[in-house]
Amino acid sequence: MEPFLLQRSAGGGPPLSPSMAGAGAGQSFLSISVTDPVKLGSGVQAYISYRVSTKTNMQEYRGPEKIVIRRFSDFVWLHERLAERNKGIVIPPLPEKSAVEKFRFSAEFIEVRRRALDVFMNRIATHPQLHMSEDLKNFLQADEEAMERARSAEGSVFKKKPSDFMQMFKDVQMKVSDAVLGKDKPVEETDPEYEKLKHYVVDLEDHLAEAQRQSMKLVKRQRELGQVLSDFGKSVKLLGNCEGGSLGKAFADLGGCADQLSFKLQNKGLDLLLIFEEPLKEYVRTVQAIKVVMADRAQAYRQHRELTESSKLKELNLEKLKLLRPDKAGEVEAEVTEIKAQSDEAKLRYEEIVRLMEKEMVQFQEAKTRDLGLVLHDFACAQAQLASDTADAWRTLLPYLDNPHLGESTVPESG
Repeated sequence: MEPFLLQRSAGGGPPLSPSMAGAGAGQSFLSISVTDPVKLGSGVQAYISYRVSTKTNMQEYRGPEKIVIRRFSDFVWLHERLAERNKGIVIPPLPEKSAVEKFRFSAEFIEVRRRALDVFMNRIATHPQLHMSEDLKNFLQADEEAMERARSAEGSVFKKKPSDFMQMFKDVQMKVSDAVLGKDKPVEETDPEYEKLKHYVVDLEDHLAEAQRQSMKLVKRQRELGQVLSDFGKSVKLLGNCEGGSLGKAFADLGGCADQLSFKLQNKGLDLLLIFEEPLKEYVRTVQAIKVVMADRAQAYRQHRELTESSKLKELNLEKLKLLRPDKAGEVEAEVTEIKAQSDEAKLRYEEIVRLMEKEMVQFQEAKTRDLGLVLHDFACAQAQLASDTADAWRTLLPYLDNPHLGESTVPESG
């Protein structure tokens, strides 16, 4: 999988597309951005549309710029088409759907999904094979009506009922687990290096998932602390109002400081979600996409082995017929030729998946090292800045709290 690194633009603006940032004079580039989410429809028919903008100098595209409107199901269509036609390649993962209906259209969920879709599109755009896909070109250029017809075509995943879709999902999960854990033996690869890779992928998914769960707790805790500080600020301001004098002012200043820090913590909580939790979650999904490729590899290997064995049996049967029933040998000989051709084709298909997967894993390791290094760097910088801002905010109170007359207060006279 091609490494995907966002390069920051000068002046602290939005990141540059990696395919644009890395393109020099005379080089081809494909830049894709997913922006401007808009809620359309109402009730159960409501959905979010996105503006997908493409800039390219590739001659395969119709013009240097194109803007189309797409909904999430269009992205799912693209993912399914790429997965079906590119066995052996780790297809960039899509963000998951919200499990809770009330969060589907929250501003935060929409922004998180928009960013994830932008990453999805740019991972495809920077992939040496996927960026040439005809399905990608159609997705980026077709009008909305043509896209809807493609999405709703007969046999599409979208024609299935929800119950069918859930069963299909369970079947895929079962196949992935069987392939990775080595079930359905003995028709399994026995290569020691591949066995080592399978165990590594399982362990990596577990550790990434645990890190992502803990990052989610960290985001939640930071936001909770922001809310507690807000409540604390309100309470000490009210206390200051009834005290008056220098003590009342100190309480008021303390409440104001707590309010400022509350606002900062809430904003940093969102930043932490976007720069730390979501990238970890995206890598969990990427590892799951690797497991899908492993399932495809296992299936191709089984088909190859089964056809090879069947071919051998038919050849033995043919030799017997030539001795015992030469008049029947012609029919069986045709069957042997056909199944041998199928076996050769299955072998080539399996070898191609192995070749592509080995290349993908090398690129995945390189991308993981770079991407997660950047994630950890941004996380450390954000936490250091938050700690510095927090210390500065509390430090501003010290001159007031050091005031020797702080204990003097004005007590209202009784009527």
